[in-house]
Amino acid sequence: MEARANADKHRQRQQKRKEQVDLRVAAATEKKGILIVFTGNGKGKSTAAFGTATRAVGHGKTVGVAQFIKGQWDNGEYNTLHPLGVEFHIMGTGFTWETQNRETDIQAATAVWQESKRMLADPSYDLVVLDELTYMLAYHYLDTQEVIAAVENRPVQQTVIVTGRGCHSQLLALADTVSEMRPVKHAFDSGIQAQEGIDW
Repeated sequence: MEARANADKHRQRQQKRKEQVDLRVAAATEKKGILIVFTGNGKGKSTAAFGTATRAVGHGKTVGVAQFIKGQWDNGEYNTLHPLGVEFHIMGTGFTWETQNRETDIQAATAVWQESKRMLADPSYDLVVLDELTYMLAYHYLDTQEVIAAVENRPVQQTVIVTGRGCHSQLLALADTVSEMRPVKHAFDSGIQAQEGIDW
């Protein structure tokens, strides 16, 4: 008897939840590309972006990627997605604390940004990933208003993902979806080395 009563309560709760979800689905009538931002100090921002890129490729979508900050080391995302037709533009200079050369970094960032602008203006790209773009604005390597304008004026069906810590407030305001990764624990803080295939 008690088991049946519990089952009935569960069914009623789930029916109520279903009705709420159905209402939200019915209310979502607009179809367009979105701006997604993965930010925060926790691990997983680029991982989330490339998970979405992989999903898009799996559905036959055209994807372009700009990787700011990244160096010349082996790149698991590139190794997987480039053979599947994903276009990559990689800054290639590495971390700014390694290069310690602002002028070289600005030149490299500008070259990748030119390719980014081209992709953002091209309706044939369903998804454009701007990995670690936030740092380029924080360090003033790129003009913030130019970046905002390019993202805002992209083709209506194109989705853009921006990753990186400390996302600029204008990008956050423009974004349709923002997820903030919060650090709870990180293996590196315990002296565990970054691992191929896990961290890069």
